[in-house]
Amino acid sequence: MSGRYLLDTSILIALFAGETTVKEKLTQASEVFVPSIAVGELYYGVWKSQRSQENLARIDELVAESVVLNCNAETARWYGEIKNTLRVKGRPIPENDLWIAAIALEHNLVLATRDVHFEEIDNLKVEMWLSQ
Repeated sequence: MSGRYLLDTSILIALFAGETTVKEKLTQASEVFVPSIAVGELYYGVWKSQRSQENLARIDELVAESVVLNCNAETARWYGEIKNTLRVKGRPIPENDLWIAAIALEHNLVLATRDVHFEEIDNLKVEMWLSQ
């Protein structure tokens, strides 16, 4: 396994949990990116956490050490196309995941995730990084 990966929130959470499977896969990747949407989801989780200051520091460190991809007009175009295609199929997925998928498609990245609903998105390259 090697390639250019965008990490979904589920993978970032597993990374924070110290899961060996995720750590091993990351060492084999040629490039790794983090979507700003996932960063927002992690920050949201901080404020619900019992250890908010500790978790805040971990996210801040992740952001400082990662290439974070943001949304722009091109991302919005991908988002609109994905959302409409899923609407027509009758297979909606969570809004934040639409944006994450749009970033992956815009940058031609493989999405590393644990959420099977991403497989509903046409032309999105998905790898399931499940714990073993």
